[in-house]
Amino acid sequence: MASADVSAAAVSAGGTARPEETGPGGRGPAGRARGRRPRLPAGALPYLLLAPAVVAELIVHVVPIAVGVWMSFKELTLFYIRDWSKAPGKGLGNYRVAVDADGAIGADLLRSFLVTLAVTLLAVALSWLFGAAAAILMQDRFRGRGPLRALFLVPYALPVYAAVMTWAFMFQRDNGLVNHVLADQLHLTGGDRPFWLIGGNSFWALVTVVVWRSWPFAFLVLTAGMQSVSRDLYEASALDGAGVWRQIRHITLPALRPVNQVLVLVLFLWTFNDFNTPFVLFGRAAPEGGDLVSVHIYHASFVTWNFGTGSAMSVLLLLFLLLATVAYLLATSRRRPAHG
Repeated sequence: MASADVSAAAVSAGGTARPEETGPGGRGPAGRARGRRPRLPAGALPYLLLAPAVVAELIVHVVPIAVGVWMSFKELTLFYIRDWSKAPGKGLGNYRVAVDADGAIGADLLRSFLVTLAVTLLAVALSWLFGAAAAILMQDRFRGRGPLRALFLVPYALPVYAAVMTWAFMFQRDNGLVNHVLADQLHLTGGDRPFWLIGGNSFWALVTVVVWRSWPFAFLVLTAGMQSVSRDLYEASALDGAGVWRQIRHITLPALRPVNQVLVLVLFLWTFNDFNTPFVLFGRAAPEGGDLVSVHIYHASFVTWNFGTGSAMSVLLLLFLLLATVAYLLATSRRRPAHG
């Protein structure tokens, strides 16, 4: 009777009841239970969405790191390039060669490490200083502030190869713009035209280019961080007689402390790992003043074809950056005042 009533109702509504639309006992569509989509387990959706990124991270970073660590324990030289699996094991021999300061390879790596550390510390300090000064000066409204902000970001937006190649032409000894201004116009070099891309001056040339490329990023990050600082604090401190320097010291810098923690770390890692800038500026044979660790590892791996030693240097660089990052985060977190 129930099935007849359902069929009659369907006919009276102007339709024809199909047999597959009614199940036994008149319980509705027979295929509802069979056609129901399987539900995901509770909490599985975030992991499912993150799965493509995890796979890409494994392919791009984790697998090459694992292969590099494996290569660091092998005597992988030019003779075993065609078949890496046949390279004999060397244990910790590559690491001993890399850290042996009495040997030629270890001494060169130590010198390159010290040069990289000096360039990084100086470039990070100057980049932060210029970025902070520009961000503070750009907080007040004045005519032309928008175009001036955009102009400050040009070095950060330019492709690295185009920007560094331009600097390489500017640092040319005979017809470069730097020597033309310093020697011909300002007469600061006593009439001599110094070499900037070789010798000791290469250190300062590299620092100049790195700072020129890095400080707009510091300016951008600090400008964004200063948007959260209320202008009422500055107005109240001005009424109390606080000058500009006291406002910067007691209001701006404490408010930017979390931003500076991340900014300084990112600038440090970027500069210490920078390969494009010295490689484009000096070429494959970087002078001692511009021989950063990244270029040194490239030379040890792809010029001398000693991939085992180059991989050991890469692993040592990775360990150093990990230790430096952990130490920096611990030190800056302890200095941060507790809230709540």
